[in-house]
Amino acid sequence: MLYYRAPLGSIEVISGCMFSGKSEELIRRLRRAQIARQRVQIFKPEIDKRYSDDEIVSHSEQKLKAIVVKDTAQLLSMLDHRSEVVGIDEVQFFDEKVVQACKRLADLGRRVVVAGLDMDYQGQPFSNTRDLMAIAESVTKNLA
Repeated sequence: MLYYRAPLGSIEVISGCMFSGKSEELIRRLRRAQIARQRVQIFKPEIDKRYSDDEIVSHSEQKLKAIVVKDTAQLLSMLDHRSEVVGIDEVQFFDEKVVQACKRLADLGRRVVVAGLDMDYQGQPFSNTRDLMAIAESVTKNLA
């Protein structure tokens, strides 16, 4: 008798305040996946133009090429069906559909690794980060 085993996907959230190393940790995890020869796609919102137009960049100047998208719909349209790992930087800047998109990708067997601020300058949680932390298999909260 043959049994069907569903693909095991996951959501990993790297959150924290500014200058806490979120992007650096995201880059580290995605590089490890690339070294393991996994198919990796990396996305960032077009609003993020701090250090580079087409890379995610840490404060320690580590870099990885990224696909720049305006919203979740464009992210999904740019997604390669062969990707095994999906990285998203500055997740707090995406529209609210990013939460369900991450859940769906994980349900389809993909490893989804996101990084983003957990709170705004008033100490209020960013809803995307908060909601992803609630459903994630792994949460890393960095402190500066």
